[in-house]
Amino acid sequence: MAESGESTLFGELRRLARTSGAVGGIAARIASQRVFGLKSNHAAHAEDLKAILGGLKGPLMKVAQFLSTIPDALPEEYAAELSQLQSNAPPMGWSFVRRRMASELGAGWEQRFARFGHVAAAAASLGQVHRATLPDGTEVACKLQYPDMPSTVEADLRQLRLAMAVYQRMDNAIHQDEIYKELTERLREELDYLREAAQMRLYGLMLAGEADVHVPRPIEGYCTRRLLTMTWLDGRALQARLAENPPQEERNRIARALFRAWYVPLYRYGVIHGDPHLGNYQVRPDGGVNLLDFGTIRVFAPHFIRGVIDLFEAVRDRDTDKALHAYQSWGFTEITPEKLKVLNLWAEFLYGPLVEDRVRRIQETNDPQFGREVAERVHAGLRRTGGVRPPREFVLMDRAAIGLGSVFLRLGAELNWHRLFHELIADFDEEALAARQVAALTEAGVPPAA
Repeated sequence: MAESGESTLFGELRRLARTSGAVGGIAARIASQRVFGLKSNHAAHAEDLKAILGGLKGPLMKVAQFLSTIPDALPEEYAAELSQLQSNAPPMGWSFVRRRMASELGAGWEQRFARFGHVAAAAASLGQVHRATLPDGTEVACKLQYPDMPSTVEADLRQLRLAMAVYQRMDNAIHQDEIYKELTERLREELDYLREAAQMRLYGLMLAGEADVHVPRPIEGYCTRRLLTMTWLDGRALQARLAENPPQEERNRIARALFRAWYVPLYRYGVIHGDPHLGNYQVRPDGGVNLLDFGTIRVFAPHFIRGVIDLFEAVRDRDTDKALHAYQSWGFTEITPEKLKVLNLWAEFLYGPLVEDRVRRIQETNDPQFGREVAERVHAGLRRTGGVRPPREFVLMDRAAIGLGSVFLRLGAELNWHRLFHELIADFDEEALAARQVAALTEAGVPPAA
């Protein structure tokens, strides 16, 4: 298999050959139901699609997981199945790993480690992780990218464009062109592990004062565009800890740490970690949280963050003029009074826990379909009013809010979300945020987005 870092036409063709027929066939069956009234088993088609995509090496799987959290970007049955996907790419064997490491660090790379695990300790969406020890005794994790990933990503993106175009023709509630552009840029950035190392340094700076949040440190001289070496953090998967039914106090501590991990960077620096799924954080032996995987990061202009706060205040005060201003500051256009009412249904759902100054769960209804019911009402309203085109900046922020909300729900956390939020926005100032943002990005060495 080719090990070139460049996208190859043959690699893209191989990738498309593995996915196009299945995805296209399922899309055709959905279209036949919509156009000709033929019955279609969405659940069965979604299961087929999950089986096909789940065997791939990661990027399209990540996109599927991502889209599954955006209300009505995919049919309900597809979202339910695709949200369960996990990376299950076949691991690279030791002889192959040795060649890959030599191509990254040079022929004598093994002498640069006191120990290097021959078997992968974990699988990532774009590569696999090996545990190793440096000569000075530092325990590290080496994330090594799978071969031919640039062509893999490009083929996945072409397939995604096809799938989204088919769905767009059937349903115009969410115009997805800006969503596709955002996903394209963020996925391409994920291929660059030097960028991820810089973004990891950025999060280390932004969260330095958070005692319950821990960020790995990239190891200088051991990182390339396809190899990311970082300090090893001890911790257990959150799902494994939840299976042991931890006490409420621990659940609340984890939730508070995750809230701070995501929203201190957002409201103080205008930066968000755009991939809040359960595999990206661990529970530490000391009760803190490890934050992992910094490939999907979005930097916002200060006025966008001001718009986030404005929309909260609009929901709190039932101020439709301020809500309209907030949406427009984000880049939403052609918002009629009817469409504004529909968008505010979603805003009230997201901001609801922040409005009430009391300890509560993130969702107090026992109905697991409550969020879906709200999404369906929003979807129906958008279809009725001509649809909406979400600005690309909105995509990762919405993803983080929904993803974190689902984690807080799983935790059963009981916190005063209102006070947690107000601790972060009490002294908000756009100019101060802009200054902090520039200083942090410069110190961490984060390159500008495409």
